[in-house]
Amino acid sequence: MREIDNVEEARAWLGADPASAPVCLQDVDLEADSAAILAASFPGSLFLGCALTPEAAGHIVMSGGVVVPDFGDVAFPVHRAHLYRVEELFAGFDPDGDGGYAATWDHGVYAQYLEHGKEARSIRVSLARRLHDHSITDALEEILAGRRVVAIMGGHGMERADPFYAKVARVARTLTRAGYLMVSGGGPGAMEATHVGAWFATRDEAELQAGIDMMKARPDGAEPGKEYADPDWLHRAWRVREAFPISDEDATGPCLSVGIPTWLYGHEPPAVFATRIGKYFANSVREDGLLAIANHGVVFAPGSAGTTQEIFQDAAQNHYRTQGYAAPMILFGTDHWTRVRPVWPLLEHVARGRPYGDLLALTDDDDEVVQRVRGYDPSAYSVP
Repeated sequence: MREIDNVEEARAWLGADPASAPVCLQDVDLEADSAAILAASFPGSLFLGCALTPEAAGHIVMSGGVVVPDFGDVAFPVHRAHLYRVEELFAGFDPDGDGGYAATWDHGVYAQYLEHGKEARSIRVSLARRLHDHSITDALEEILAGRRVVAIMGGHGMERADPFYAKVARVARTLTRAGYLMVSGGGPGAMEATHVGAWFATRDEAELQAGIDMMKARPDGAEPGKEYADPDWLHRAWRVREAFPISDEDATGPCLSVGIPTWLYGHEPPAVFATRIGKYFANSVREDGLLAIANHGVVFAPGSAGTTQEIFQDAAQNHYRTQGYAAPMILFGTDHWTRVRPVWPLLEHVARGRPYGDLLALTDDDDEVVQRVRGYDPSAYSVP
């Protein structure tokens, strides 16, 4: 079904014969177009999250269309035509003020999420969340279409001063420059480093390091592993965005990266350097989907329980080739994955004799990570 997400295209369709060509209109303001709507009929068409007068909405339904409006009592839209931008999620933040993440629109949604219950007690709220997440998946599929996608997974507790933070950023920058789309879980730590690397894809490595250096210093007495809780965490990142800006064209082109966070972990702010963000309420949908879209592999930087879970979740997808292929799994951090969290021996054992066993790697070398990704031939690991 054809999808329309702008008023100009919607008006052209309304001026033709809507009854003969059903479409899905997404997040379009049609309040000024009631006369055209009342003069037509809409069998099979969908109006999702569109602004409509009550008369127009009623007429659409009576003539065979479906209207799903926003719910006025939730803090978020039930349908979006596009992924979020950082400016939308962080609306309310003042880079020159004392307030941090708590002042943002995104945090307001998180506060209501807690108020309504992580498992919503109201069927109205649970439906609104699922409709929202459906629209995020639809928007995500559009932006991923035809792209070579690489995910970097890793711990939210990785600090900006950690050497692996810079290593992750360098890998992401190099792969972005080579035409890959970098995605992550969209949070702080190793996830943020992924998007920092992509943000600097049109700049040299010295500028990337300068940007990281600007964010390293933490306040006295800051709690280890919880840098995202620093009162100036967001301010430091915002200063780097302002010192090394990218254009709107670069944000959707050579510097594009996609963060995919969740309000389940809403105490962790979204990645400030992701140029597009697909934020979900349902972590189960987000987690499995994030690994599934990484059609050119997943890099696992040092992390804790969540990253460990993701390793074996990805292994299951590769083991059974549920996406129709197997893709590289690169454990980035030899000491971490063999001693701190000795996942590697078990993973290697599970993959023994399976096609994806050839796609496993354990390394500390930035260049090897890049070479493993660039050397991957999907056709060699696809289901016959």
